[in-house]
Amino acid sequence: CGEFKFPPFKTAVSMVVVNRAQDRILIAKHTNGNYLLYAGYVKKGESAEKTIVREIKEETGLNAVKYKYMSSRYHEPRNVLMLGFIVAVGEGELKLNEDELVDAKWCTFDEALEAIEQDSTAEYFLKVSIAELKRGKI
Repeated sequence: CGEFKFPPFKTAVSMVVVNRAQDRILIAKHTNGNYLLYAGYVKKGESAEKTIVREIKEETGLNAVKYKYMSSRYHEPRNVLMLGFIVAVGEGELKLNEDELVDAKWCTFDEALEAIEQDSTAEYFLKVSIAELKRGKI
């Protein structure tokens, strides 16, 4: 047909959610039974930054007040490019989206590492983010 066509490729954000003091991490137990980081697909016409704000509000009821891009990684099981961010949230009542989450808990860095599936994309982003958080605030 003479046109350049590129296959569609999904992009998503993965978020290490921290409190304002940036010394606790909020992890979520998804309906599949595993504790994971918060994540969401970037919608058509949406930036990764807008996705962060929307997803955090939809899944926790909390507001993202600050965020920092950390790294990216291809996630083969879902054929998606994941963009990893650290996201600090404001104070407020945690209101879980019960269609997606069954539990959430604030953890120390070590507790979060212990709860997240080993050798997973989530663990990779969590380790990168914890190293950055230990160096100082985002």
